[in-house]
Amino acid sequence: MDQEQLIYPTGRFVKPAEYTAEYNANCLRKLKALPGELRQATYNLNEQQLDTAYRQDGWSPREIVHHLADSHMNSLVRFKLALTEDVPTIKPYDQARWVQGPDTRLPISTSLSILDGVHARLSHLIEHMTEEDHARKLYHPEMEKELELRHMMALYAWHGHHHLTQITELKQRQGW
Repeated sequence: MDQEQLIYPTGRFVKPAEYTAEYNANCLRKLKALPGELRQATYNLNEQQLDTAYRQDGWSPREIVHHLADSHMNSLVRFKLALTEDVPTIKPYDQARWVQGPDTRLPISTSLSILDGVHARLSHLIEHMTEEDHARKLYHPEMEKELELRHMMALYAWHGHHHLTQITELKQRQGW
């Protein structure tokens, strides 16, 4: 397996040509399912396994779970900002430094609980968004562009699945 496949086991995010009702529903299903799928993927992993990087210089399942909680908490805030303000500028953060914080040594159950709540709220919010809401925008200063919420929904659905697959493929390669 080459480095690109290790880093992006589901492929890089690709913006769809069109955000169809079917595509959006699939994104919502992925968002709803992520906490349970992540819990299942990490069930019975011991401490050594939780701390095994999925690739050289990559994150461990423990770090991935905590990263997903950090990232998806930010996603909920970003959605709420975009729904209540006109093209708000979001606050970027250094994901690599966040994953080095002392809180990422906590049991993964702390972040799995966060993901349960964040995804319940985010999914409910998305389910009740209108077409106009999906078209609302935020400004991402690192990307230097405005992004619609429909794009953000797709991106976070991909993001969760991407990291979940890093864990499941690590388990498969290691025979766990």
